[in-house]
Amino acid sequence: MMMYLYLVGGLVLLLVAGDLLVRGSIAIATRLGIPPLIIGLTIVSFGTSAPELIISIDAAFRGASGIALGNIVGSNITNILLVLGLPALIRVTQCTESGVRSSTAFMMAVSVIFMSLSWDGLLDLRAGIIFLALLGFFLSWTVWTSRQQKSEPNDLIDEEMLEEAPSNLWLAAVFTIVGIIGLPVGGNFAVQGATDIARSWGVSEAAIGLTVVALGTSLPELVTTLVAALRNQAAVAIGNVVGSNIFNILGIMGVTATIIPIQVPEQMIDFDFWIMVATSALMLPIALLRMPITRIRGVGMLLAYGCYITFVFKSGANHAPQLF
Repeated sequence: MMMYLYLVGGLVLLLVAGDLLVRGSIAIATRLGIPPLIIGLTIVSFGTSAPELIISIDAAFRGASGIALGNIVGSNITNILLVLGLPALIRVTQCTESGVRSSTAFMMAVSVIFMSLSWDGLLDLRAGIIFLALLGFFLSWTVWTSRQQKSEPNDLIDEEMLEEAPSNLWLAAVFTIVGIIGLPVGGNFAVQGATDIARSWGVSEAAIGLTVVALGTSLPELVTTLVAALRNQAAVAIGNVVGSNIFNILGIMGVTATIIPIQVPEQMIDFDFWIMVATSALMLPIALLRMPITRIRGVGMLLAYGCYITFVFKSGANHAPQLF
């Protein structure tokens, strides 16, 4: 029972701490006169991905490479099939957001590069530097294109989050400190719970990382997208999902691989990376041809996600390694 409390409590603490860190940092940055564009590209992007980052780093240091990698690969698959598929049941999602075409093509390229660098079974400092260099290029390119299009800087930041940031500087500092402290504590609980669950269920740590942990860290995107669908603004979710998937690979995996080499489980190379690339490819016609995500397509995406989860657990039970 405790292992489930560890996992759920750790994920909840990660989400709350990440939210506090983002809101506190936004308030401090705003008081210091930092432009909203920079806030959106740095503080918000990092803060909202902090749970995945902490889990991946913590898991890597524990030797649980399956969770470290599964968290990223599984989150990217979940973001497309579940996070975009479920809201389509409520309302058809129109793909008309500015910049989605080029971002989706870049996400596809990044996914292929991620898979290629993982092919020899190790993500090390070289891979981390490549990922971080590509992230720097992506952020620079985003700033340049936003200026060329003369778009509002706040397009890259959640207006509601900006409005709800504390106006009191001391309160903002408390939010930031609590977030910084809460993230590693939550990450430790979540990874410990996930590895214990994998051991008790007789499945591999990669299976838990690809499913339970990935779904847990994707909950903010899922809830945000569902709310947007109810407000008839679900199209915004496509850009958010694409950006999140890019940052997961380049930012989170880049930082993690730079700090500590990560062994890539063979079953992920043989199957899960291919699914990640395939789901990324699924977004290409939707973005390039501006195809709406209809209810029928949404159902198909959810069925595909269900089949994937089922297969991961079945194969994970057959390839369960001895943890630690």
